[in-house]
Amino acid sequence: MHITINNRKIGQDCPVYIIAEMSANHNQDFHQAISILEEAAKAGADAVKLQTYTPDTLTIKCDKDFFRIDKGRIWGGKNLYDLYQEAYTPWEWQPRLKQTADKLGIDLFSSPFDHTAVDFLEQMNVPAYKIASFEIVDIPLIQYIARTGKPMILSTGMASQNEIQEALDTIHRAGNSEVALLKCTSAYPAMVEEMNLRTITHMTDHFKTPVGLSDHTLDDTSAIAAVALGACIIEKHITLSRSSSGPDSSFSMEIHEFERMVKSIRLAEKSLGNVSYQPSQKEQTNRMFRRSLFAVAEIRENEAFTHENIRSIRPAHGLHTRYLPEIIGRKASRDIEYGTPISWELIQKG
Repeated sequence: MHITINNRKIGQDCPVYIIAEMSANHNQDFHQAISILEEAAKAGADAVKLQTYTPDTLTIKCDKDFFRIDKGRIWGGKNLYDLYQEAYTPWEWQPRLKQTADKLGIDLFSSPFDHTAVDFLEQMNVPAYKIASFEIVDIPLIQYIARTGKPMILSTGMASQNEIQEALDTIHRAGNSEVALLKCTSAYPAMVEEMNLRTITHMTDHFKTPVGLSDHTLDDTSAIAAVALGACIIEKHITLSRSSSGPDSSFSMEIHEFERMVKSIRLAEKSLGNVSYQPSQKEQTNRMFRRSLFAVAEIRENEAFTHENIRSIRPAHGLHTRYLPEIIGRKASRDIEYGTPISWELIQKG
């Protein structure tokens, strides 16, 4: 089970694909967006993800209570239209951001939120598309994106198994098999006790797709644990400073934290290795310190072996410990010095 983005194979037994989500952390400053892109590349991200929408493609300008976020929640009290006006990434920036990403050798793609955004991103020739958790129920949008033939990554926050399956069926019916899922908890920030990372292995088995994690917790613990459970994609929000006043900065990673996470993930995936019961190269040299049978007293020719004169001790130069019951009671074929490894030559036959 794999997908391919820009000739990069993503799935089990491949290096983890790490996505830095810029979201609204540019704070409407193009130079800050460039800086985030550059810093993400330096920190080891494989891709930077944008969001392509305008307030009018996400909602309508209306002051009814339906369109206002409840107080006590992140963005509480704000009108949806006003929030998206503050947070959106100007479309005229995005081709220039992709040009910069290409120069840096890093992938750049986006989450489109309507058909016009897909058409715009197709003109940019993005290598993949991301479906946000809230849009996994927008079946016409998913179908439209799937028909581009580009790889798709679906976040599954809030989604039931049936809703995930419906989205996947839509993609497959459109003739697109390049799809991966992200386990996601759509809370900002997400609490570690609500992550339910074991779902990753179930999703992999159940949906037969590559599975990763879109992580909104405040540190890297969940991301590293997800890699140990088989996650092949990790997505994290990234910001130059969490103290900035942007709408997403409070639950985003600063650059040095993101870089530390990338290094930890690379170490974690190395430690996972392959299924192997063979000793490593360094273990081979340590096998000599295993236990084996030794003379632990002076033993005379024709003297019987007892638990008092031979024992299982380190190192491993003598006979295997499994032979101890067989040897006890038999006699020495010659004098044996204290500290001599026991061999068959030292034991009388019969």
